[in-house]
Amino acid sequence: MGEAIHNQTKTHVQMGGIIPPLARDLHVQNIKGVVDTAMERAGMTLEDLDAIAATVKPGLLPSLRVGLNHARELVRESRKPFIPIHHMEAHALTVRMIENVEFPFLVLLISGGHCLLAVARGVDDFLLLGQSLDDAPGDAFDKVARRLKLRNIPEFESVSGGQAIETLAKLGNVEAVPFVAVMGRNRNCDFSFSGLKAKYKRLIESEEIRQGVAGGSILPNAADICASFQFHVLHHLSKRLQRALIFTEMNGYLPVEKTLVVSGGVASNGFLRQGLEKMCSHYNCRLVCPPPKLCTDNGIMIAWNGMEKLKLGIGMQDIDSVDVLGKSQLGEDISHEVEKATIKLRSVKLL
Repeated sequence: MGEAIHNQTKTHVQMGGIIPPLARDLHVQNIKGVVDTAMERAGMTLEDLDAIAATVKPGLLPSLRVGLNHARELVRESRKPFIPIHHMEAHALTVRMIENVEFPFLVLLISGGHCLLAVARGVDDFLLLGQSLDDAPGDAFDKVARRLKLRNIPEFESVSGGQAIETLAKLGNVEAVPFVAVMGRNRNCDFSFSGLKAKYKRLIESEEIRQGVAGGSILPNAADICASFQFHVLHHLSKRLQRALIFTEMNGYLPVEKTLVVSGGVASNGFLRQGLEKMCSHYNCRLVCPPPKLCTDNGIMIAWNGMEKLKLGIGMQDIDSVDVLGKSQLGEDISHEVEKATIKLRSVKLL
């Protein structure tokens, strides 16, 4: 009914990445104003609310604490029920706010801090098929963009690394850099982006030496590198998705007409969505994605998740008994069953 957001992206890009104490301080400075603005735009007061929800896991502990502490103040003032929210559950369910997506469905969460595949069977019922073993795709995008010095290009000085790479990749040749598969021999749904990130950092370094590029100058073939890197990310994501689609079909976890929800900040990337949609088309699966403003972290998805739980009468807790967690698994981990199935994949053209 009312929304507000304070975006920290520009600050973090200028600082070369997220610095937890700085992120915390920005939260402290802005959280009250953001909440007050959202309430004003909704034309509501605390007394009008049915409950208060806040993220408690997983994430940066200093920032999570700021949110929980502010929620604690609001709960004490209003005496409303409190609903703690799992950040990944909120990403998975946001799409239900804008489109009729019935349980069960497959969800791929791709962001700066997470990458996972799961079956959503209910508001708080998930089966985890696979997750990142090291770096998340959003982090890989940011680190490669930083190594390419893309923020030295005026139009990219205040946008995320992922957005810069997606934009520049449109001008590049995806086949200009030799293709190297990532984790090709592992028959599971787990993800790994550390090797891909390291490969492209080495490539950029060798290209700078070869072409005599130094200081703040940009490689002439930066667009080709962006296009190639972005395709490598798509290839890795799509192979895990392909295995998940086959596995869920084998075990009856999804209906005949399947739905894949792609969410998280990296889901804003149009190239990745198009490629994943092509993979879905081979397995009788429709792809649904929230609009970009609901893909990146936002308070709306937390409120929506709280509302879904409130309607079912689940998830309410005494706020004084709740604490924040930096890491927290989503649902029941059945990734070992995926690997045990030893599913072989056929080739699917993504471009």
